[in-house]
Amino acid sequence: MKDPKTFHAIRKFNLINQEGMAFTEKNLDGKICVADFFFTSCPGICPKLAISMSALQKEFLEDKDVLLVSHSVTPATDSVPVLKQYAEAHGVNPKKWNLLTGNKDEIYDLGRKFYYVEEDLGLKSDASIFLHTENFVLIDKQRHIRGIYNGLDPNSMLALKNDIKELKKEE
Repeated sequence: MKDPKTFHAIRKFNLINQEGMAFTEKNLDGKICVADFFFTSCPGICPKLAISMSALQKEFLEDKDVLLVSHSVTPATDSVPVLKQYAEAHGVNPKKWNLLTGNKDEIYDLGRKFYYVEEDLGLKSDASIFLHTENFVLIDKQRHIRGIYNGLDPNSMLALKNDIKELKKEE
């Protein structure tokens, strides 16, 4: 059996949340995390993804082991004040759900090479090719990917909630 320490893990990163606070991979350590990628001015899937993330926030609000993280794919326009306003409009609890901004290349690299949010794994994409996906990624307490779910599909979201509960049983 493969040593768990050699499993793919979310790498070190340095971003900023809607409160203007630094947010790094250390914030994920010891937490079960659901991550997605969005932008505040999105007229399409992002508002629906926010509803799905809000449902997760409601379900796990009092659970200190569960953390929600949304990465902006348009960090040039999604500044801290813009994220803060979006958070307030969407009922985001900053203790549970972090909206992240920062360096675009870093966000796109994280999304594509570490969270694997795009299904086109053979596609060589960089930050010049827009990152837009409905995928939610479940990360365990050691920053290992444990599942990818469609944030627009109620059955997939139910599976995600159940998988979070199963992960809580692991130590």
